[in-house]
Amino acid sequence: MAIITTEWTGKEYFQITELDHIEFYVGNAKQAVHYYRSAFGMQPFAYAGPETGQKDRVSYVLKQKKIFFVITTPLSSHHPATNWLATHGDGVRDIAFKVDCAQTAHDSCVSRGAESIHPSKSWGDSDGIYQKSAIKTYGDTIHSFVERKAYNGLWAPRYVPLKLPTIHSEDPGLLLIDHIVGNVEEGKMNDWRDFYENIFGFTNFVVFDENDISTKFSALKSRVMRSKNWKVKFPINEPASGLKKSQIEEYLDFNEGPGVQHIALLTDNIIKTITALRNNGVDFLYVPETYYDGLSNRVGDIDETLAPLKELGILVDRDDEGYLLQLFSKPVEDRPTLFYEIIQRKGSIGFGQGNFQALFESIEIEQEKRGNL
Repeated sequence: MAIITTEWTGKEYFQITELDHIEFYVGNAKQAVHYYRSAFGMQPFAYAGPETGQKDRVSYVLKQKKIFFVITTPLSSHHPATNWLATHGDGVRDIAFKVDCAQTAHDSCVSRGAESIHPSKSWGDSDGIYQKSAIKTYGDTIHSFVERKAYNGLWAPRYVPLKLPTIHSEDPGLLLIDHIVGNVEEGKMNDWRDFYENIFGFTNFVVFDENDISTKFSALKSRVMRSKNWKVKFPINEPASGLKKSQIEEYLDFNEGPGVQHIALLTDNIIKTITALRNNGVDFLYVPETYYDGLSNRVGDIDETLAPLKELGILVDRDDEGYLLQLFSKPVEDRPTLFYEIIQRKGSIGFGQGNFQALFESIEIEQEKRGNL
């Protein structure tokens, strides 16, 4: 049975203001940028590459409201992204936090056992000083700590405004990153719960076991960690024993280890958002029409009418604080790894427990098509 605790039980060792950005390592940044612009309505923001003095990589920064994606491709076999891509394929390398002091955040984490990727480094130009440090987390994923208080430039030194040809796509109205989900090996979920509690001082505020998230074929366990200010929420999944291969096992096989499974993007009008994303070509999981039989009895009164929810395949769930609406994309890479969740919260602080059965069954349909169930 799911356990949700709203009480703060962590210890804030250093202040995390919010998520700063997500950095993707991809094989061809120019093509990935086109996809995220045309499909998700991301807007060009900043660029670094050989033309700006950055010789070993290109990085494109895309923006929508408070969502920042950095799309990076190595230009040399010596860049660490080359080996990363050979193992994992396109995916999330860095979940970066905005902090008051990059050095303090790094040293605080390392003092409690975190593995350093690099201590705080400073880059400067006429717009000021930009500082960044990083530590390791699950798999080959890292957390960077970004300090911008002394930098007034566009993004960071060696970045210039990104100007690209106009793309005609619908604006989905996405607002910010709601949460980011990591998949880890069986038996490792509690280790990473301890990591986020001990290293970051986060609180474990939701626990799901295999009875909450299962079908007749497969199951998983999950714990959700959060920062004190609720700006960072990290569910951590591990597979549980089942008759067949779970979605988490499939992910771990194709990603060749732990990593980011999906990114949840918040909207304040999910009907408008899903309509735009579908029109832009985003492919979502199929939701059987029977899901909507008796929906009002399960979730009570909601502001939205049933017809557009059913037409678009949007799921609804309620907790003690309110309700939420959500839908999940199919994987956006050829490897069945990274996908997206679109979520609108009407008071709910949960993650759609009542939808897990329908979601899992939809995912298993796709797994079976790939021969991986």
